[in-house]
Amino acid sequence: MADHAQAASDDGDKTPVADQGHAHDEGHAHDQGHAHDGRGESPEERADRQWQELVQEIRVAQTGVQILFGFLLTVVFTPLFHGLPSIDKTIYIVTVVLGSLATGALIAPVAFHRIVSGRRIKPQAVAWASRLTFVGLVLLLATLVTALLLVLRVATHNMLAPWIVAGVFLWFLVCWFLLPLWARFRYTSED
Repeated sequence: MADHAQAASDDGDKTPVADQGHAHDEGHAHDQGHAHDGRGESPEERADRQWQELVQEIRVAQTGVQILFGFLLTVVFTPLFHGLPSIDKTIYIVTVVLGSLATGALIAPVAFHRIVSGRRIKPQAVAWASRLTFVGLVLLLATLVTALLLVLRVATHNMLAPWIVAGVFLWFLVCWFLLPLWARFRYTSED
């Protein structure tokens, strides 16, 4: 054991002699894919970094959904709303429900983190928060599409509105999902 500790310190390893066995265990865990990833991060360091990145992403999405949802809640109190045909009122109700679901999903990671904080399950919390954020983005997409449909139906009274909405929907699909998926497969296919 002394020879192993001496050899490690001769190679410039700054790990204390008492921790050499622990470092060896981490190396063994690394072989199993548990200790470090390609950045040289431990699972805990990686979870911390991913959490910070996720929080930044959620801030952008939360701001958008909260402004949209706040606006949607006021529409029902305008005089114009009461004169809308029942189909437009139905689209409005669906949009408000989708907006509330999107808001819930995008705020859920905060509640999730708060409830499990200190339980040493940050990697799992990051995974669940990521899933909730993805669901929130899908619901936000649906909210935006139905809100746009409602606005264009009221503004244009035109059969062109659904076609415009379909075009915008495709644009969102390309920007939010297809392009990132393409990049993911294109640039990580070797992994």
